[in-house]
Amino acid sequence: MHEPGGNRLGIDAAAATGTVAARVAVLGVLNVTADSFSDGGRYLDPAAAIARGRELAANGADIVDVGGESTRPGAHRVPPEVEAARVVPVIEELSRGGIVCSVDTTRASVAADAIRAGASIVNDVSGGLADPDMAAVVAESGMPWILMHWRGHSADMDALATYDDVVADVRRELLDRVTAAVHAGVDESLIVLDPGLGFAKTAEHNWSLLRALPAMTGLVGPLSMPSGWPPQPPVSRRCGRSRYRVCVARRW
Repeated sequence: MHEPGGNRLGIDAAAATGTVAARVAVLGVLNVTADSFSDGGRYLDPAAAIARGRELAANGADIVDVGGESTRPGAHRVPPEVEAARVVPVIEELSRGGIVCSVDTTRASVAADAIRAGASIVNDVSGGLADPDMAAVVAESGMPWILMHWRGHSADMDALATYDDVVADVRRELLDRVTAAVHAGVDESLIVLDPGLGFAKTAEHNWSLLRALPAMTGLVGPLSMPSGWPPQPPVSRRCGRSRYRVCVARRW
């Protein structure tokens, strides 16, 4: 198993946005979906999504995270062509206006299309497990890759919330994903880890992970974590401590 020696990620707001920053980079979630937990259907229309993305940026988001497939508990998948059709025009228009975009997808083909459209970061809730071609796409692009702890798709993940020791198990499984990514040619300095609160986790699992942050940080680089998180699946996330300079708002 890959066991990195300390925090060597080196990605912060400057890496993500091309600017010098001494604060947390805020990532705003844009759900271009019909059934997301928090706002499903509100931004399914491309014009509405683009307007919302601009609003997020105007309100202080450094990065707009665009996703076209809901990952809320129990959600079912959409065809890849539908997912791509939802996110590509939005990313293209926002990036054309100078807004830094990440694409929230588990599919390599969608990630590739989004990168061509102007996405600067790949946010993969499956940590590369859902699509074996994702690592190659990320490695070739040279983009930062947010790897989340994941055990299965939304429709089935609640049945997978079984751990001997949730902190040790999540830590080990995340490091396994780092190993696979690095072996596929991904630059370790561009990997961001997400412990996946609410994904194949009970409320107690989530609290255990939060209490054990020292065991989860420093594995590779910045850790995406929630702030003000309730004991149920989080709707949005931002970094809770300025030490972790890249933030993730998880899309449901």
